Amino acid sequence: MHTIATLRKGEKGIIQEFEIEAIPLKLVEMGCLPGSVVELVQFAPFNDPLYINIDGSYVSIRKETAVQISIQKIAESNL
Repeated sequence: MHTIATLRKGEKGIIQEFEIEAIPLKLVEMGCLPGSVVELVQFAPFNDPLYINIDGSYVSIRKETAVQISIQKIAESNL
């Protein structure tokens, strides 16, 4: 299973599902919802937190949160 935490820099995925209790409400309010496209923009030192783009909103999330969000990776040819 792929999660946001398994993305490499520059890779994209479509959010599939997550446990709503495991995700901060602010992240959901900013568009972290099933069907949204997420891209890993950059890692912080020591790979935590992750800097991501969710449908045009740039946010930083902890790796412990990123592993809770299942995605379907988007292949390079689909971009």
